[in-house]
Amino acid sequence: MIPNITRGSRMAGLMVYLASTDSDKTKNAHTEPHLVAGDAAIMSWYDDGVIDRDDALAIAKHLDQPRKLFGVSVQIKDMQWDAAKKQRVHVGYKDASVWHCSLSLRAEEGALTDQQWGDIANDFVDAMGFTEASGKARCRWAAVNHGTSENGNHHIHIAVSLVREDGTKASTHGDYKKAQNTCRELEVKYGLEQLSTVHATRGYDRAEKATAVRDEREMHRSSLARKVRASASASATEGEFVRRARETGMLLRPRYAKNTTDVIVGYNVAERPKAGERPIWFGGGTLASDLSLGALRKEWMDSPQLATEAAAEWNAAARNKRTVSRTGPEKAVPSPQVWVEYTRNATALAEQLRSIPRDDHATWAKAARDVSGAFAAWSHRLEATPGPLAETAAELSRTAQLRAPREHGNPVALPSIAGTAMLFLAASSKNKTAAQAALMVQLANMAAAIYDMHLQSGRTREAERIRAVVATQLKPFAATMPRPVSVGAAEQPVEGKTARNPVELGLRGMAPIRPGSVVPGTATPAKTPTRTGRESGPVLDR
Repeated sequence: MIPNITRGSRMAGLMVYLASTDSDKTKNAHTEPHLVAGDAAIMSWYDDGVIDRDDALAIAKHLDQPRKLFGVSVQIKDMQWDAAKKQRVHVGYKDASVWHCSLSLRAEEGALTDQQWGDIANDFVDAMGFTEASGKARCRWAAVNHGTSENGNHHIHIAVSLVREDGTKASTHGDYKKAQNTCRELEVKYGLEQLSTVHATRGYDRAEKATAVRDEREMHRSSLARKVRASASASATEGEFVRRARETGMLLRPRYAKNTTDVIVGYNVAERPKAGERPIWFGGGTLASDLSLGALRKEWMDSPQLATEAAAEWNAAARNKRTVSRTGPEKAVPSPQVWVEYTRNATALAEQLRSIPRDDHATWAKAARDVSGAFAAWSHRLEATPGPLAETAAELSRTAQLRAPREHGNPVALPSIAGTAMLFLAASSKNKTAAQAALMVQLANMAAAIYDMHLQSGRTREAERIRAVVATQLKPFAATMPRPVSVGAAEQPVEGKTARNPVELGLRGMAPIRPGSVVPGTATPAKTPTRTGRESGPVLDR
């Protein structure tokens, strides 16, 4: 259940909007809006019938009465955009005595009854401190069922006057976080789909979806996120990232610090448009929270010289000029030994993930980011249209995006597989190889470990999503892979029996989720990773 809070000053305007219907020709209007809950007086006057404009005005008058009676004004800072300063500035204070929150279900969850919504609304305002349950005078409030939105989300709206019955002001300090936590608790209480308090991904609005369906193509943001993730995971420096991203066909342009042309603070990307069309630009952070430039820079080497080289590449990209460096690591072909080294690192990481505490969210996010980047790079190399590799990358990327990354510490040191994406991007052909199969064994092992972490943490929704994409898409793909060159003793062919494809090793344990189910944790034994320098191939640890 998703809460969305706004503040305003006109209770009448809000209630008229909530009572609007299609015949009113109001944006985002809905049919048959009706009350499902409210304070005692409201519910004694109105039943569950459709409310019209006159009803809305009467309800608004009731809700607003304490504010007018006591002459109380609830003020918040008025922040407005300053075009000259290119930022929001404080210009004064404004009245914001109206607190408004919508509670929405995901489209896949269907609809709730009025009784269910009414119970949820009462519990929600209690938890938010707006009723007598807070030990203070109550606020007046009403909840309106707005039905199903154009996006398919069944939802209600809750309107609250922040002036209590005794003329005191209700506190809204920390209301955004409190609303999120309350929704998580109500999801458990009412058996709703439980959204994660740890991870959060970007949504797609209906215009993006409609355009993609109309043009029979993948949504721009999905495609761009995969390419950026692949390019970033394959790169050791920022300049290398810019070059690799451009090689995928993307357009890039930097965002500069004020009054500079060499201090890059962000970036935008777009798919190269068709003739006669304009590019559609997205900021890195709008693709995914872990794809902002600040988040990406944490994974790259840095020095004054590398920063200067990166600025030169960004400037070339902004002007659509050729890359400055034409002999970077992205032009090299990794030796077979590098494949072996990265496979060893992946083996060690898959084993060590089993010992990482479930609440070490920073480390799990880092591991998921690296594995997702590897699948994204492989998808770019092999899949002309999004397939099982793209879907696996997208699903694992959800774990890489933390809702509040600053609340978590730094990830612990683990064997690095950051350059695995480089190997897939540098593959000389689109043919599947035994080396790729050997590496995929460990990537699948890591996906299984991430699945297990979510399952044991009680996040069954996240676990089930990973299981579904692995079982229905990645496993059939794995069956088409050639047998790795080196096979563990436990998997050696036995006379009279057909040997299993080792790629399936990492997929075991992901049975459909049921109460009490767990994932076996017997990954391939780890080997000590060996580091090599750039002279023998890309570095293994960043």
